[in-house]
Amino acid sequence: MRWNLGLAYVAALLGCASEGLAADTSVVRDGETGFTFAEYRASFVIGQYITFRVAVPTPAPANYDIVFQIISPMAVGWTGLSWGASMINCPLTIGWASGSSLVGSVRRTNVRTAPQLYDGAKLQVLKTGTKVNGTHWQITAKCSGCSSFTSTGSNVKTLNPNGSNRLAFAYSKTRPSSASSAAMITVHDTFSYWDHDFATAGNIDFDQLVVRNT
Repeated sequence: MRWNLGLAYVAALLGCASEGLAADTSVVRDGETGFTFAEYRASFVIGQYITFRVAVPTPAPANYDIVFQIISPMAVGWTGLSWGASMINCPLTIGWASGSSLVGSVRRTNVRTAPQLYDGAKLQVLKTGTKVNGTHWQITAKCSGCSSFTSTGSNVKTLNPNGSNRLAFAYSKTRPSSASSAAMITVHDTFSYWDHDFATAGNIDFDQLVVRNT
């Protein structure tokens, strides 16, 4: 697992400021869950995309929860969403299909090794919006601890709920061998990063929607 060779290095060259960036997202209201999401479609091979959606509460409290949704072709073994646009020093939410079930995992690494389970954030997979069919799998989950986290030393990074934040993803065609949230994942095949507009992802009824979809 070497996200750092791409994500961290390129991010260092081009800069990863969380505010003042032109966002690459569009607004989607999901009729199934009721959430309003800011959506980004990430190309992982030519002509195929993984969709990443983010929803936040409005107004957003300190250390606010995030609901995210991943819609992925079955060809994707696993994919991970980095909340700090790097492999290291930030929460990574990872998902994959295991038969007819979906697995969600939140991980972190502070060194250049495969990320392990991270106890600084909690993942709650929502029943509604999580499904598998013959062509795609989809996971909808709430992350507590992904919007604000210690990056390096005592430095705290907080994602701006009213602006643009740099995020990243990685993908592998190799599926984890088990349905355990701690299952080992292989080195990624593709990565990319973008500017995600959280300002358009606000939901006044955020807490009620979480309860309704649990």
